Amino acid sequence: MVGLVGWLMALSVSASLVFGISEVGNAAIDDARAATAADAAALAGAAAGSEEAAEAARRNGATLVSVTLRGHVTSVEVRVGNARAIAHAKRALVFDRE
Repeated sequence: MVGLVGWLMALSVSASLVFGISEVGNAAIDDARAATAADAAALAGAAAGSEEAAEAARRNGATLVSVTLRGHVTSVEVRVGNARAIAHAKRALVFDRE
């Protein structure tokens, strides 16, 4: 009987470790997805405005939390699951050389 209890405890600890590791992995994936979505949203916002920033965030699996347009700089915050990310992009001025 003691051997069975030991095996059940070991199985329980192993299952807990696997679950914990998978949660850490999921959080890391959400962090990376949020960072990617924030970068894309900031670039889209700098190029075309806040509606495009929201669309870029959505296409990358994120929700746009906020967007701020100040001069040539666009700042965004996005959320993916429990992860949040902030990114900034500056609109470049391009001059034609004709």
